[in-house]
Amino acid sequence: MQRVRIGITGLACVFLLVLLAAAIVGFRSEDNAGGNAASQPVASGTENAASEPKDPLAELGVAPGGGTASPPPGKVR
Repeated sequence: MQRVRIGITGLACVFLLVLLAAAIVGFRSEDNAGGNAASQPVASGTENAASEPKDPLAELGVAPGGGTASPPPGKVR
């Protein structure tokens, strides 16, 4: 029973440590986001839309059902 208690206590300590680290990093990134607006680059909507791929999985060739491949010879659907 003591091993279980020590294990659960250890998991709780690790969870609290990760939670504290995430809170510190989150607050630090919020402070940086609210900085000087003039120093941040502004992209227009057309440039941003043109640079984003329409279907990234299809471009990589891993999208399911993405192609219109013909059946192998000798097989009939």
